[in-house]
Amino acid sequence: MRVLHLHSGNMYGGVETLLATLVREAGAVPGMSSDVALCFPGRLEAELEAASRPPFMLPPMRLSRLHTLLRTRHALRRLLREQPFDAVVCHQSWACVAFGPVVRAAGFPVVLWVHMPVESGALLDRLARRVRPDLAICNSQFTQSRVREWLPGIETEVVYYPVQPIPAVTIDRHAVRQALQTPPDDVVVVMASRMEAWKGHRVLLAALERMCAVPGWTCWIVGGAQSPDEAAYERELRSAARVFGLEARIRFTGQRADVRSLLAAADLYCQPNTAPEAFGIVFVEALYAGLPVITSGIGGPLEILDRECGSFVPPGDAHALQEVLRALVRDGDARQRMGQAARRRPASFCDLATDMRRLQRVLATSRPAKSAALEAHAG
Repeated sequence: MRVLHLHSGNMYGGVETLLATLVREAGAVPGMSSDVALCFPGRLEAELEAASRPPFMLPPMRLSRLHTLLRTRHALRRLLREQPFDAVVCHQSWACVAFGPVVRAAGFPVVLWVHMPVESGALLDRLARRVRPDLAICNSQFTQSRVREWLPGIETEVVYYPVQPIPAVTIDRHAVRQALQTPPDDVVVVMASRMEAWKGHRVLLAALERMCAVPGWTCWIVGGAQSPDEAAYERELRSAARVFGLEARIRFTGQRADVRSLLAAADLYCQPNTAPEAFGIVFVEALYAGLPVITSGIGGPLEILDRECGSFVPPGDAHALQEVLRALVRDGDARQRMGQAARRRPASFCDLATDMRRLQRVLATSRPAKSAALEAHAG
């Protein structure tokens, strides 16, 4: 089965990590290969080229500019005629709106992969609902519950992200810490995410302010701005760190391609979301690195973590967060126990080969043949 994944490509986060994994790890499921078509160059394009599976680049497109939409749809129409794909997947509402009609006209079922909670009243989600996908793939049961409200009557399937285990190689923790000006014996609290307010950076800083008198910890905030709004938000966070007197304890690392090395050199993962995370690849990566995880008790992380490897706090509650952080910073034995449980946890729900085989089955059985989609939507 040859699958074409349609996406924008101008940002880098969980969706892009997933697509890169599907391409790089195709050998885990010999019967399925993945290609990607993008509208914008960026880090994902470079990663796919490095994996010797460069993406198909469609013309840049904005939905608000009809001539660019028509031009890009024409390019996709030609691609679907020229290449022997067996299934096509639209990632997020943007791709569904832009490409769903072309995919259906070419005789394929419209498969929408939903990666984040649907926003009530959002224009793109309303337009995607009009496209009426044939199948919605959801990255968690939480996302599935939202999709069933948004797209009643549409077939839904949950496919957890296939996450590649961290290779069993020795990370030079001292070198990583030295590069980030971190004492070798400090307990490192790490957060790696997009620079978006709902990820909870402000809550983390407020909790850490209450721990200024607690010795022996440093916090790494990993991630860089990918848009003007994110750049403004990052400036706010840096200013808040100064106001809170945390400059000596916080390291803003910027955008990094070695996040897994940073996780392996840290001691705790903390991401106190103020809104639900649909899934969260970084939580799984933190588990593979043997890190106890602290996050808000909402959304997809409730399916990823259990009480043996994770701690949940109420969203936005900096006081509750600092209590959990303070206890784990001081208790090395508890960190070790939770870290051991963390390494075992992913195998129970997020095995790379298992999830890729599930994706293959879902795509293979969504419709028996392209002609079925044409017949169902004739006229």
